[in-house]
Amino acid sequence: MKNMDVMIRAYRAADMEELSAIWFEASITAHAFVGEARLREQRVLIETVYLPNAETWVATRGGEPAGFVSLLDDFIGGLFVSPRHQGAGIGRLLVSHALRLKGQLRLEVYTANAQAYAFYEKLGFEEQTRRPEDDEGLPFENAQMLLRQR
Repeated sequence: MKNMDVMIRAYRAADMEELSAIWFEASITAHAFVGEARLREQRVLIETVYLPNAETWVATRGGEPAGFVSLLDDFIGGLFVSPRHQGAGIGRLLVSHALRLKGQLRLEVYTANAQAYAFYEKLGFEEQTRRPEDDEGLPFENAQMLLRQR
């Protein structure tokens, strides 16, 4: 199995820089339509608001962070895997871990991020609704999705 060397552990404050870098590397590819300048602005919020205040679980390979999931109750605020570790089952492991903890998971995904949308569908998430704008009122459509434990 490709992900045998992956371990999941709780976030530590010392992880912030590495997780911020993973978030940015993954976002610059997956959310290129948002624009690099806006992503750089959002990175400050990742570091100062989201990571410190969410329940975050870190997937490590060889002891180094390779991805993470941040939860606000049963809502996935972020699921990001380093581009160099994508395809190794890390995202699937993080979602599985979060689902065991919460019993159900909700999330929003940019519909323009077709790869992420397809990934969530493959895991069993079902689209509930859509909205035409993101949290900042910009015209980036979001789909709200739900996964229940079976």
